[in-house]
Amino acid sequence: MQPKLAIIGCGLIGRKRAAALAGGQLILACDLDESRARGLAATVPGCGVTFDASEVFSSEAEVVIISTLNHALAPLALAAVQAGKHVLVEKPAARTSAELEMVQAAAAKSGVRVRVGYNHRFHPALQKARELVDAGACGELMFIRGRYGHGGRTGYEREWRADVELSGGGELIDQGVHLIDLAGWFLGDFTQVEGHAATFFWDMPVDDNAFLSLRTAKGQTAWLHASCTEWKNMFSFEIYGRTGKLHIEGLGGSYGVERITFHKMLPQMGPPETTVWEFPRGDRSWELEMAAFLEDIRMSRESVPGLKEAIATLRIVEKIYA
Repeated sequence: MQPKLAIIGCGLIGRKRAAALAGGQLILACDLDESRARGLAATVPGCGVTFDASEVFSSEAEVVIISTLNHALAPLALAAVQAGKHVLVEKPAARTSAELEMVQAAAAKSGVRVRVGYNHRFHPALQKARELVDAGACGELMFIRGRYGHGGRTGYEREWRADVELSGGGELIDQGVHLIDLAGWFLGDFTQVEGHAATFFWDMPVDDNAFLSLRTAKGQTAWLHASCTEWKNMFSFEIYGRTGKLHIEGLGGSYGVERITFHKMLPQMGPPETTVWEFPRGDRSWELEMAAFLEDIRMSRESVPGLKEAIATLRIVEKIYA
């Protein structure tokens, strides 16, 4: 039996989700914009349309995907959870940790699963990095250096991301949260948070650059930089261990071919052995993430990353903004 799904928010991310259902059956598309809702529904045979989220919560859908603007993510997730629906909510899942703690309490009470859409964990180079780290290829991890950026576009300072009431912040809560999530995935919980957010170029009340130094209780460090003054889109994530280094770069498309390079330290040190894997076939992260979530539901297991991880990430964001 195919699980029945609904999508609230039929913009770019909603369309990506509709194209990567991983065996689920999309029965309902919901958006305040009629043309967006009808446009997405037209791509999926048998998909209905509504412009009222309450109809999603009273529908036969077992799983609700929420891909709206940031200010609506947590309220809609809360309503879905209270209606007994499993929820996949896009990152950052809320504007603040307090908004998401309300969803966490409701989910614990109702027993539904909630996954937060940090799809970068499912990119092939990052999956390969996880495999290598778990196999001990790099030895004990020491630190991570991550950079993620784009250059905006004409009128960027007038888009919803520049409105703090809609977005909750700027580049840090947009792309920066991906870096925080990935760093925590490899290093664990961060107990010391330092850094700052700045606005260098764009004429807007939110940050266009954020610089972070995060440390675990053991002293492992993540140095992270998120920017929308990068001009040439880029993604770079380097993991340093005592016996090797991994460098993940590119995410496909305008970010360049996705690849991972493994530098294995030799006993005599000097130039390392180097192995490169490239993944030119495109991005399947959305499909793999959805498949993992449907398996979470089938197995009644906790989703990771879920509300716990997303709340931890938002608390780091709040410390930097404070």
